[in-house]
Amino acid sequence: MSDVRSRREFLQAAVAAGTTIPAGLSLLAPARVRAEKRSANEKLNLGIIGVAARGGANLNGVSGENIVVLCDIDSKRLGQAAERFPKAKTYADYRRVFDHKNLDGVVVSTPDHMHAIPVVQALRQGLAVYCEKPLAHSVHEIRTIREETAKAKVVTQMGTQIHAGNNYRRVVETIQAGTIGPVKRVHVWLGSGVRTGQRVKQGTPPAHVDYDLWLGPAPYRPFHTSHFHFNWRYWWDFGGGQLADFWCHYVDLVFWALKLKAPTTVAAQGEKGHDGDNECPNQMRIDYIFPAMGKQPPVHLTWYQGGWKPKGAEVYGKGSAVLFEGDDGRLLADYGSKKLFMEGGQQPDPIEQTIPNSIGHHKEWIEAVKGNGKTTCHFEYGGALAEAGLLGNVSYRAGKKKLEWDAEKLKATNCPEADQYIRREYRKGWVL
Repeated sequence: MSDVRSRREFLQAAVAAGTTIPAGLSLLAPARVRAEKRSANEKLNLGIIGVAARGGANLNGVSGENIVVLCDIDSKRLGQAAERFPKAKTYADYRRVFDHKNLDGVVVSTPDHMHAIPVVQALRQGLAVYCEKPLAHSVHEIRTIREETAKAKVVTQMGTQIHAGNNYRRVVETIQAGTIGPVKRVHVWLGSGVRTGQRVKQGTPPAHVDYDLWLGPAPYRPFHTSHFHFNWRYWWDFGGGQLADFWCHYVDLVFWALKLKAPTTVAAQGEKGHDGDNECPNQMRIDYIFPAMGKQPPVHLTWYQGGWKPKGAEVYGKGSAVLFEGDDGRLLADYGSKKLFMEGGQQPDPIEQTIPNSIGHHKEWIEAVKGNGKTTCHFEYGGALAEAGLLGNVSYRAGKKKLEWDAEKLKATNCPEADQYIRREYRKGWVL
């Protein structure tokens, strides 16, 4: 490790001094060297950006490693985390994390609107990254992360923890074994709705909060608790509503089982359905069409939320679920259960276990960084999944228009008004 770090420090110092770097050397090279297999007892040096709520759960997930630096804009939350890791440096500003030259990776658990900037900085410095879903706030940011990941060739993992559960693995095996035949139709419904909030003309953040850093690239808005901490999810400036919050959990199962990539069309309907000032809709129905891929026929996937469900869904007794419809039967699943409904009451053949049980979502990332195995929700897979989900919000915000989607060009070819939602404008002083 000392040789790797000294090499990286030499390269960074050379750039700062304007020294010409010899051909064949790169600031990203140490990340590739770092992927070599290590001793199981060797600990990673990690930086943690966001230490409470999901950040707290992620910190717990990597707590067996060497926590070098903790970062959070809420000094009370930061102080509580620091009590557990007294040797770690603490900062409010995420940029200070990258002053530490001995890091092997970072864990990013900020609100969605602040994911992309530290993630991209970490990738450009050749660091491994674990980032919460939905990876970023806009489709353009996610695409940038995917492109930077391809250049960096580092280990990544998107925080869709349910992906590590055994139930999902058995569902994927059942679908891929052809038990219910070719799947052309999928319904995914989520029972919960948004938390309502209010806009204010003026507000004063608590003394323990660095509110300007919390806002980051988002438009300035006077402080109010109804858009702060967990409640940010229900405002377009900071989050993407229930779709951004849960799509990557439930539709992960569909992408994995059917090996989906980018949709060709996306059409959203929705209703605000609440008295709050926040813009994110409570009820939504979004229809996605995915093209045929190899032996997989085209797929029509519909997302429902806020009480809207597919016709006849009441018979299943599930507030939230995924329903695969095949030529030979149906498969209903949620986080922890699955049930087959075969045509004609036929009995399915036994399913061979082809997907190993996970060692744990965080541990997958840790071990992969150490050179032992691979992650299952790396940024290429997770990015494609998240991009598709956020396109539903783009369609809704662009006037509930059906988008003809050109994934390669990152463009809704029939809807130029969608551009402003595909790529958001940053507040002055912030760049990706």
